[in-house]
Amino acid sequence: MTTTTDERLRRWRLVLGGEADGTGCALRGRDAAMDGALAALYRAVPDEAARPGRAGRRSAGLGGSAPQVARWLGDIRSYFPSTVVQLMQQDAITRLGLDRLLLEPEMLAAVEPDVHLVATLLSLKHALPETTRETARAVVGRVVAELERRLADRTRSTLGGALDRSARVHRPRHRDIDWDRTIRANLKNHLPEHGTVVPERLVGYARARRAVRKDVILCVDQSGSMAASVVHSAVFGAVLASMRTLDTRLVVFDTSVVDLTEQLTDPIDVLFATQLGGGTDINRALAYCQSKITRPAETIVVLISDLYEGGVRDGMLRRVAAMKAAGVQFVSLLALSDEGAPSYDHAHAAALAALGAPAFACTPDAFPEVMAAAIEKRPIPRHLIEGAEQGV
Repeated sequence: MTTTTDERLRRWRLVLGGEADGTGCALRGRDAAMDGALAALYRAVPDEAARPGRAGRRSAGLGGSAPQVARWLGDIRSYFPSTVVQLMQQDAITRLGLDRLLLEPEMLAAVEPDVHLVATLLSLKHALPETTRETARAVVGRVVAELERRLADRTRSTLGGALDRSARVHRPRHRDIDWDRTIRANLKNHLPEHGTVVPERLVGYARARRAVRKDVILCVDQSGSMAASVVHSAVFGAVLASMRTLDTRLVVFDTSVVDLTEQLTDPIDVLFATQLGGGTDINRALAYCQSKITRPAETIVVLISDLYEGGVRDGMLRRVAAMKAAGVQFVSLLALSDEGAPSYDHAHAAALAALGAPAFACTPDAFPEVMAAAIEKRPIPRHLIEGAEQGV
């Protein structure tokens, strides 16, 4: 489909904004309102008061009025898809300091919930007035419910399969034989003249299939830069805790360590128990996790941190080395989010890689695959650790 000259000019005018009227294209109606909504954010300065605009256009700048901002939020939701709305909300909070207006219930009711908004609310939780707390909890709940809907089934199914495979035994009772895998394992013993396979090696399932087979410890850095990772970790922690064959522990840390395992039945409670911001003491957090390990060969420790260590660096590395020597599967994630390449301490990442624990960023969609590899004690799939610090 060809694009007319007028349509191209219209698009360029919307992209370039009012400072580029050289296009000669005048905006009217919905286009003018859309342009005004964009100008209010991207042509404003932090403390700019609303100014009268030209006819047919909303004034640039959002001012300090909650009702005005609430109307703007409603406007952009009608003009743009939700992914764009979420980005504009994040820009408004960053550029114009609108986080202070999120303390008002009518503002929270107007926003499009997303992970970044949840992180902002959690950082403001001690400042939330009583009238806003329930609204904030409802907003966080909507984001958590959406993440669970997106991630829970795939996580349970991927890890359930990995747990089944890891529990297979080679001297099963007759009723526990996995015939499909037994046949595949013995194809070299096929006797075509007899039309049969001689099963020299039997593959089967462990009988206690409902027993706890793996211990998982999620050790999550709750410093401010890890906010999105904290949100996803709370959701995954709740999902893993719901699986009877996993014994899941969630530990969050900054310069202190807090065990939130008892709250894993409700990820919203977990999130409101976190303290975003502050320093980082990875060594202290790993010391606590190490003290909770009772079955090293059946334990997976997932450290989620950008590795900017404020504690004892050598102590941190010694603990990782000791856990791996004892048989613990150790996974180091620089981020658990959709935000792309994170900022992280390259020296610490390289040191972990030298210990056989490459540090890499992971999207929420890829996390089940990472956990499945750890459960089965096989290397993390190469495509997931491309770009990570590599050990020798």
